[in-house]
Amino acid sequence: MKSTNLFYSLNKKPFSIEFYDEVRSLRKTRRFSCVGIGGTFSQLHKGHKAIINKALDVGDVVLIGLTTDEMVKKLKKRHPVTSYEERRSTLEQFLRENDAYERVQILPLEDPYGPAARREDQEAIVVSTETAPRVEEINKLRQKNGFKALEVVVVDMVLAEDGKPIYSTRILLGEIDPEGRVKDS
Repeated sequence: MKSTNLFYSLNKKPFSIEFYDEVRSLRKTRRFSCVGIGGTFSQLHKGHKAIINKALDVGDVVLIGLTTDEMVKKLKKRHPVTSYEERRSTLEQFLRENDAYERVQILPLEDPYGPAARREDQEAIVVSTETAPRVEEINKLRQKNGFKALEVVVVDMVLAEDGKPIYSTRILLGEIDPEGRVKDS
């Protein structure tokens, strides 16, 4: 009896490894079959969107590792973070608005390495200049697991109008809005 590996799209519809292979075989303009990104995505902002859009530009299938509530506690963020379900819902809405809903899988990120260290099918990772150093650790884990190293696509930090990086913390402090516009004090 043949076993079928199933993956799930955001609308919870299963798709098989055969579908995944078909998507990869149809690749014409994208550089990678499967890329990944990861983060908390608290206060989805212009910087997050730049990374997501770059992943969609270079990958046929995009894996988004979304930090779980348990992982958020371990990270000891300096600002409140909405629940996993709320952040997931916000990501799904953004993906629907950008016609990318069917090409993305959102997976729980329960450690700093996530699916990138454990999925052989992932070929690349899209990161910001700030998070790029973590890829070396991920690639060491991949090597230990017998997988090829991930190619790295680095996206520059997106700056607000004041020339400083856009961070969720700055948005929550009321310094800037999610598009990086400086708020009047």
